[in-house]
Amino acid sequence: MGWLDVVDRTTGRLIAAGRWLVLPVALILFLQWPLRDLARAYSREANDLGQWIFALYVSLAVSFATRERAHLAVDAIAQGYPATVRSAIARWGGLLCVGPWAVFMVWTLGPTVQRSVLGLERFPDTLNFGYFLIKVAALVLAVLVLVQALLDLRRRP
Repeated sequence: MGWLDVVDRTTGRLIAAGRWLVLPVALILFLQWPLRDLARAYSREANDLGQWIFALYVSLAVSFATRERAHLAVDAIAQGYPATVRSAIARWGGLLCVGPWAVFMVWTLGPTVQRSVLGLERFPDTLNFGYFLIKVAALVLAVLVLVQALLDLRRRP
């Protein structure tokens, strides 16, 4: 087993583990109304917690869709292409189309995320813990999309 297999397996496990984040997001969304209207406390804290969990969930969900090739795709023209051409588009499309965006995002977000994490940045409205995790989630999304685009190059048709 090569190092690419290890990266592929690790990426798959990380993304698969992220699917469970939908449960706390749903629970927090459900609890916000009773917290605000009945308990009259902690609804803003629940909202902030839900925001950073949701940001991490979305970054992993988009990566999962990329990995499973489950994104919506314009297929009307490509249906007429030979299988080898469609395979090449599937393998190289992510790297050529999404790769530059991912590299740009990693390059520009890196320093911002570093400052945010080192300062343990808080939500500006409530000063609750965890705002830096939203920025980390954006960086995780860019890194995972780039890694998946590179892994797709070695996929067999």
